[in-house]
Amino acid sequence: MINYNDSRHQTAKFLLQIKAVKLSPDNPFTWASGRKSPIYCDNRLTLSYPEIRTFIRQRYVDMITEQFGEVDVIAGVATGGIAQGALVAQELGKPFVYVRSEAKSHGLTNQIEGEIHEGQSVVVIEDLVSTGKSSLVAVDALRAKGCVVKGMVAIFSYMLDVADKNFKDADVRLFTLTDYNCLIEVAKEETYVSEEDMASLADWRKNPEKWSDDRL
Repeated sequence: MINYNDSRHQTAKFLLQIKAVKLSPDNPFTWASGRKSPIYCDNRLTLSYPEIRTFIRQRYVDMITEQFGEVDVIAGVATGGIAQGALVAQELGKPFVYVRSEAKSHGLTNQIEGEIHEGQSVVVIEDLVSTGKSSLVAVDALRAKGCVVKGMVAIFSYMLDVADKNFKDADVRLFTLTDYNCLIEVAKEETYVSEEDMASLADWRKNPEKWSDDRL
């Protein structure tokens, strides 16, 4: 029996309730990379539900305070981390910036939008981590500006081994409000998936590439 007083499981339950995370092992989703996956995540949906939006904002704030202490600036990763980051910055009373995937080709050619200065400490807000590559682009941009990146907080991680390696190689601490393992536990408890589905979801977690290749 899952204890939903545990915020990681409660976050997962919210994501499943509003279909911010969808599970479909029998009819898999196609990611932008072309890979097949039994799971699709769109955490921007949480913004449409005030109770859930507030819960997630407060969990971000609590985690930042617990793991990083005092910080100068909150930075959101475009686009999913922009709204979440602005909510967190407002709650903490901190300046907010957001980071594009690349510099604009026109105007001021900014990659970082907002005011930030060399030497300032930053926590980066992301909504979702898959391989981590796009998230770490934001970290590189902030470091190039001379900022001290204390780490990153995201709502959800697929817990892929490649992401773990990418964050370790970049020397970035990542914390998430919930993750794939918690989500699958809740999905089973709340009967979103069958026992057969559970086996397929576990196989994907062990080897996403093989799982995808078997369905191409």
